[in-house]
Amino acid sequence: MKRYEGLSGHVLMIFWGFAFPGVDGQLLVSALGATRANTLAGANLTLAVSFSGAPDPAVTWFKGRLPVVTWTLGSDAPPDVAEEYRQALRLEPNGSLSFVRVPLGYGGDYTVEMTKSGLGAVSLNFTLRVFELLENVTMTALPDLIEEGSEQLSVQYRMLRGVVERQLWFFNGRPVAAGEDGSRYLLRPGSLAVRQPRRNDTGRYTVSLSNPFSSVTLHLNVTVLYGPDEPRIQIKPVQDFYVSGDELTLSCQADGSPQPLAEWTFGGQTLSDDLMGVLNLTAVQTNQSGLYVCRLRNQMTGAQRQRAVAINVYERPAGRAQCSVVSEDNRSLRYSCRWSGGTPPAALSFPSFRVGSSLENVNVTVNASSELDGRIFTCRAHHPVENSECNVTAESPQNFFPSVRTEVDSEGKIVVSMRCLSRATPPAAVRWFRGGEPLGGDVLTGDDGASLRISHRNVSVLILQNYTCACRNPLGSRSKHLRLQEPAISNFSLFPHKDGTIVTLTWEVPPTSIVTGFDIQMSGPALASADGSIARSKGNGDTFRTILPKPGSARSADVLGLDPKATYRFRVLPRALMTEGRPTEARRIGPADGLSGPAIAGIAAGIPCSILFLLLMCGLVYLAFYCSRAKRRQTSYPVSRAVEKVTTAPMQSPHNLLPGGVKSPPEYNRLHQTPSSLSVAAPPFVPPPPVRVATTV
Repeated sequence: MKRYEGLSGHVLMIFWGFAFPGVDGQLLVSALGATRANTLAGANLTLAVSFSGAPDPAVTWFKGRLPVVTWTLGSDAPPDVAEEYRQALRLEPNGSLSFVRVPLGYGGDYTVEMTKSGLGAVSLNFTLRVFELLENVTMTALPDLIEEGSEQLSVQYRMLRGVVERQLWFFNGRPVAAGEDGSRYLLRPGSLAVRQPRRNDTGRYTVSLSNPFSSVTLHLNVTVLYGPDEPRIQIKPVQDFYVSGDELTLSCQADGSPQPLAEWTFGGQTLSDDLMGVLNLTAVQTNQSGLYVCRLRNQMTGAQRQRAVAINVYERPAGRAQCSVVSEDNRSLRYSCRWSGGTPPAALSFPSFRVGSSLENVNVTVNASSELDGRIFTCRAHHPVENSECNVTAESPQNFFPSVRTEVDSEGKIVVSMRCLSRATPPAAVRWFRGGEPLGGDVLTGDDGASLRISHRNVSVLILQNYTCACRNPLGSRSKHLRLQEPAISNFSLFPHKDGTIVTLTWEVPPTSIVTGFDIQMSGPALASADGSIARSKGNGDTFRTILPKPGSARSADVLGLDPKATYRFRVLPRALMTEGRPTEARRIGPADGLSGPAIAGIAAGIPCSILFLLLMCGLVYLAFYCSRAKRRQTSYPVSRAVEKVTTAPMQSPHNLLPGGVKSPPEYNRLHQTPSSLSVAAPPFVPPPPVRVATTV
């Protein structure tokens, strides 16, 4: 190949000499081919020239300004080649310069100069570029950890061998414009520099390298590390506060590369540590209120940021607000309202008193007066979870009835406990009197002194005393007199069951009656026992006998084993130890057993009396009718004044009444007389005996 290249050069020179003969007396030099040549390192190349106008000129080749070969054409002496170029340069007979296995560093500008004595010198310039194939090209980014805001990011390429004629840079497929005003890109041979890299400089960098003999394109993904940015905290559900037992989720995130690691801490204790930054709180309690700190950390750069969020967990106070009113000196009243135990404490106030609010407990003291009796005051309690209120009313002692309870102690004495308690707010102070003398000491029981306890073996001693109970508070007082009564029952009822074998007796006792027990008494057939046999009892069937004793606290009794076809009578006998009270009226149960003897006697006596009464009534009706008719037929005659005196007297006598207190009928003749005839007395109507009348003819 090299041999053919040298031969072609000579042929071209000969052809050029014959085709373009120079002008006589003028030396010319020209290129046999392109003056710009590209070649691969290690290849053979000839910069071919031709000349005309003079034979055998002197030829000198320069590389830049340095002469590398000098020779006079046609001379027997060899060309003078610079020592460092002798291995690669050869001068051809026509003055062309040949390169043998051209080294990479031989590229540059070459100039051929030909001179001839008397004709001057001529020259011609050549440019030689020597290339290598691009091999083993790699691409890197410096520094290894590229942080946002650092001084510079440099993307470089390296190769094992090769000469780059052209390099093009791209970012995410877009050409990189360098050198413009404000541009942060700086292009250097073998690198692309980005000043003060930002997070948006993260992406794919591409470099395209080429020369006339090869090309290569490389890509490199570059990540600019940044963050964490300002943390973003989300709470679900979003509420001003949470109640004990609620569930909520905290999430903490921030932009960063790589994704920052989130760490939740509370009270100096780490609760979670993961990339998701999620903290789940279940069944929260009040001790979980406080600041929750989210700390975000970039694991590669070590940069950290944190943010705190306040979580409030509230708990309502137990129950409801409680109001009360008390008196410490029996002259003033202290109104109180309390609702404690909540988180945060509840705020309490009495709006009517126009005082400020207090936490958990509020007290207002005022002088007692009649205006406060029965007046309602409201306490309002405010808590974030729930509001509450309560009412309090101060009242003077109300009307009351003392209660009496009777029992028997271990010594066999009757113990009577009397309790005097009037409804009052604040509670009334109680004092007991007996016969006007105050009582105290052992006879009073209870912390409030409202109970009086007396005992004796004889009931008559207990019922002879008069007791007085007095209740007093700052708003007023009230008293009650009490006298104990002998054993008695105020109400007695009987309720038979459907099958007729059981009967229930109920009774009541007067409030002040002393009773230690009851005897259930019955008259009638004997009761059947549990095994079905007839139980015998003392006494005959017509007399009352005790079948069941009951204690003084009992108010009912069931009697079993009755014969549904038999008739029974029941009563209850109250007792105070051995002292018996008056038994109740007997109540009957069983089928009807006919009329009693007194009832029959009453019916027998009533029938004749009824008949006699009917006959008497009929006679009276007939007599009245007869007298009325006779009076209408009677003629009126004038009478003298003497007779008038005689006749008028009986009119005023009680004997003119009919039997049974019925008055005689009116004198119809007098009703029909004229005023003139009234001066003469007409003979009055003479009723039949036993009414006496006087008649004058």
